[in-house]
This record gives sequence, structure tokens and C-alpha cells, in this order.
Amino acid sequence: MSNHSHETALVLFSGGQDSTTCFAWALDRFARVEALGFDYGQRHAIELACRERLLEGIRSVRPDWAGKLGESHTLAIPTLADISDTALTRDVAIAMGADGLPNTFVPGRNLVFLTFAAGLAYRRGIRHIIGGMCETDYSGYPDCRDETIKAMNAALNLGMATEFQLHTPLMWLDKAATWKLAHDLGGAGLVDLIRDHSHTCYLGERGARHDWGHGCGACPACELRAKGWREYAAREKSAARSSSSPANAGDPVSQRRH
Repeated sequence: MSNHSHETALVLFSGGQDSTTCFAWALDRFARVEALGFDYGQRHAIELACRERLLEGIRSVRPDWAGKLGESHTLAIPTLADISDTALTRDVAIAMGADGLPNTFVPGRNLVFLTFAAGLAYRRGIRHIIGGMCETDYSGYPDCRDETIKAMNAALNLGMATEFQLHTPLMWLDKAATWKLAHDLGGAGLVDLIRDHSHTCYLGERGARHDWGHGCGACPACELRAKGWREYAAREKSAARSSSSPANAGDPVSQRRH
């Protein structure tokens, strides 16, 4: 599985689908896992309230995970909102900017997050930092790119004279594959926990319950999550039909796969 079974990891844990999946990924690999969330004046600050419900639910998903849960940290960095004129930190409509990026892009957000995470990890003697950055199904944010994370890893190691490892298990997964990873890690229990209690909606809406979870259903984050759910559900149905088809019933190869 991994060679980190005696180490501790720190996960950037916002309370969203991706960070919850990353948290489960870490629990599957490390001896102890701590969580770090940020209150930066985001419109969807309700995601922070979802974190405790998710952490509590994770305890019942897999019994072996309960004993690995470490401290849950929250850092307030309101200055990030003060210097950001974005749809995530202001009550403005979501739109595309002249630079080709959506105005939900908070410049430097992940760079700041990783720097604060590294500072906390340094103090707590943690080498492994895990984030849900992805450049497959994403909004084009430059601080989600693999080359950005690798550059940050190098800079943090130089600046703190240590050997951090930044892990991004979702980097090359689309949203459907992220749902699949959650199922592989924690079964239907984890998938249902993410659907019911994680938060993705940029507008902070928790009213309507869709197949994929709660949210307005119209913002880019909701659309991406919904699209991934539909593709995941379709793939699962196709796989189920294939495994139960008469042609595969007596096929030992098919039986081994399923």
C-alpha cells in the first residue's frame, strides 16, 4: 500500500468533496492524519461547518480509521479576502475574467494555504502534506497545476531546510474518478457521507439535495461535481451490467475482475 504506515500526514481539509476524499486517502496510508482548514472570508464558509460532521462520519466508515484521526486545526487568514476582489470573497456574480480565468480564482490562495500548512507541519514534526489540487477536471486555476505544486514543494523545502512531501492524489483524476476513488477507499458509506455532508457550492447553498449532494446546482463547482457524479454513476451501471451478463457468467477472467 505505502511506506508511510508509521508517519503522520497533514491534510488541507476544507469540507469539500475533494478534500474529504484526500483525507480518506491519507487515512488509508498513514498512521495518523491531522486536518487543516482555512477561514479566509470565503462566501461558502459553511464548508467549515461541514468538517466536523465529516470527521465524525469518517469514524464509522471504517473502524481502523477512527484510531488514526489526529487534531483538527483551523487557521483564520482574513487578509486573503481583503486583498482579493473575487466572486469567492465578494458578493458578486460569477463570470469569466478578461484573462480567461473565472472570477472565482483567488490569486495565491493555494500558495498561501501550502505555506501556512508547511509552517504548521514544521512545528508539529510532520513531513507529509496532502492537498486536493487537480488539473484534470478543474476551472483552470494556475495554482492547481502539477508544476505549481512541485515548485512550491521545492521552495518550501529550501525555505525551511526540511524535506516536505506534497501529495496531490487527485491531480490526474477527473471528477468521476474521484467519486470512484472514494468508493474504493470507503465503500458506499464514504460516498454517501460525501454526498450528504461535504460542501462544494460556491454560493454556500445547502438547501436542495441532489443525487450528488447539496448546492445551488448552477455555479461552476456544482456543475462540475454533478457532471462527475453522472459519469461515475453511468460507469458503475455499465460495469454492473457487464459483470452480470450471461457472456461473463462462466468466464473465470471476468469473475476475477469483479
